Amino acid sequence: MNSRSLLFVLAMTTTFLVIRFTFDYFEPPIPLHKTTEAPARQVQQETQKPKEEPKVAPLVQKQAKYYVLETPYQQIVFSGIGGAIAEINLPFQNGDKKSAVLPIEFDRTLAHEQPGSSRFPLHDALEPNGTIRKSVVGGYYPLLRRDLRTLTIAPQYLSCNVVSEYQEVAELNYEVKKFTPTEIVFEAHQPHRRIEKRYYFDGDPDSAPYCFSLELKIEGDARGLALTSGIPEIEWISGSSGAILKYHVCQGKSSKVEQIKLPETIFSMTSIVPDWICNSNGFFGIIVDPIAGAEAGFRIFPVPGQAAPSRLYDIDSTSDRVALANLKGYNVLLNLKETSQPLRFRFFAGPFTESVLKKADAYYASQEGGRASDYLSCQTYHGWFAFISEPFAKFLFFCMKLFYSFCGSWGLSIIFVTCVLRILLYPLNAWSFRSAKRMQLIAPKMKAIQERQKKDPQKSQKEMLELYREYKVNPFSGCLPMLIQMPFLIGMFDLLKSSFELRGASFIPPWINDLSAPDTLFSWGFSIPFIGNEFHLLPVLLGGIMFVQQIMMSGLPADRTQWTDQQRQQRSMGTVMTVVMTVMFYQFPSGLNIYWISSMFLGIVQQWWNSRNIILVRVPEEKGKFGKK
Repeated sequence: MNSRSLLFVLAMTTTFLVIRFTFDYFEPPIPLHKTTEAPARQVQQETQKPKEEPKVAPLVQKQAKYYVLETPYQQIVFSGIGGAIAEINLPFQNGDKKSAVLPIEFDRTLAHEQPGSSRFPLHDALEPNGTIRKSVVGGYYPLLRRDLRTLTIAPQYLSCNVVSEYQEVAELNYEVKKFTPTEIVFEAHQPHRRIEKRYYFDGDPDSAPYCFSLELKIEGDARGLALTSGIPEIEWISGSSGAILKYHVCQGKSSKVEQIKLPETIFSMTSIVPDWICNSNGFFGIIVDPIAGAEAGFRIFPVPGQAAPSRLYDIDSTSDRVALANLKGYNVLLNLKETSQPLRFRFFAGPFTESVLKKADAYYASQEGGRASDYLSCQTYHGWFAFISEPFAKFLFFCMKLFYSFCGSWGLSIIFVTCVLRILLYPLNAWSFRSAKRMQLIAPKMKAIQERQKKDPQKSQKEMLELYREYKVNPFSGCLPMLIQMPFLIGMFDLLKSSFELRGASFIPPWINDLSAPDTLFSWGFSIPFIGNEFHLLPVLLGGIMFVQQIMMSGLPADRTQWTDQQRQQRSMGTVMTVVMTVMFYQFPSGLNIYWISSMFLGIVQQWWNSRNIILVRVPEEKGKFGKK
């Protein structure tokens, strides 16, 4: 294998490793249970043994009463056990387009095959006017994990429950003291404490969509109490859970968002009151924003799928893809301060789309004496290459939104952005093409040097360098365009795997119904390892186009008998890369496949154009140069 082939392999391998790591948000973890010196953020990890999570039976025997408050953006279901939130259901977008949530194929499949687990609310619930709200099948997205047919979620995993190391605190029976269309007040008593919870919506729902507040009063012993975030439902993104945990802190006049590596054991942090903590599944999540009264520190508990079931388990539960072991969730506990004053918390529970987050931030910034929320920063990119990918991803998303405003299709917007990138990088790609052609022209001389200096590799290398200098050829030039394009490539990968706007966005129905998920040409009733029970056509098309591109780039003779050993190695290399790309992209979202297919197709067109219009020929050898005809 010559130096150019080796450089090509190294460049391609590096590119795809970077993409894979970036795609998985692979980043250095925040240490668990270790002290971290960071005075500006006042962050310190617990060094002592963390508190054990309360042990609760998997099935709760108490019969809960349920209450429901609803806006055009949320259906919030409260449980009398714990006075907690049992469900936050987000309505799908209808004719008035107030909701930002679109149904995906999984929602339709679940409603058809398991209607019992696709009822909203899951249990009949009392409305403010005294009537009973009956369950209906479909029409909502469940933001939080809920009971399934055979599994019941324990009270300690519900959202906004007050818990401690004693199980009975999470299972307290609360009475409703006030119930109107905009608020509900719960009250519970123990011999040594009284707890009152007041939930209410923040202003006009259109001004602060997906937002509500909690006012918490604790009279008596408040030691060791914490407030739960609840566990978001899973979004299955490219074969894995999209769970993300972040927190926001202020550093002087600036602020910063930190991402926490998903913990295998209890994660604890002390000496810090976060501005807010985000517990999300990548596209949806719940932001807990302590306004007043939160104690320093928080904990994160990994929760197994058996204790907090996901609705994914109800579809194809025999497949390893949705085995209970793969459905782990995370519950965030904020420590509560011992004080006679009410504790106040703001919550955002909805889709992480830019327009919605901006509207919530604008609402809270406009409130008299209110504290800025900065919820939009929860979309901050993380990972080893975030400093590279984030500016490029933001630029590309700006272009996509611009094209979407004209064409109304996110799929076409991806293709148009790909065209823009190809146009911007055309001079670089044309230069790379000319360099490759020059390498092909001097290939016979290179082969002659290698044959002549078989026994003296150092002399062979010296003569090769003189040849490059004589004909003004740079063997590294073929790799440079790929390296320059990497920031755009990584930025596009970050963008397409994390943009809520692409979730449920259809392109070519019924084949491509969701740009954030793999395309589905057809499916079958059993699971195949890695492939699952669906056939994805786009990755296969991607592999085929890449194979054609490799053939065009190689410039090999049609007669295989004339191929040298080096040329056979190049063809084998191209075939291997085609297979690797097909396998790698098989579980990637269809939006990513569309981008890569479009880019390769445009590359083939550009290569064909260059072949017709940029023809390099050798001028008289004594000049030692190349000319253009």
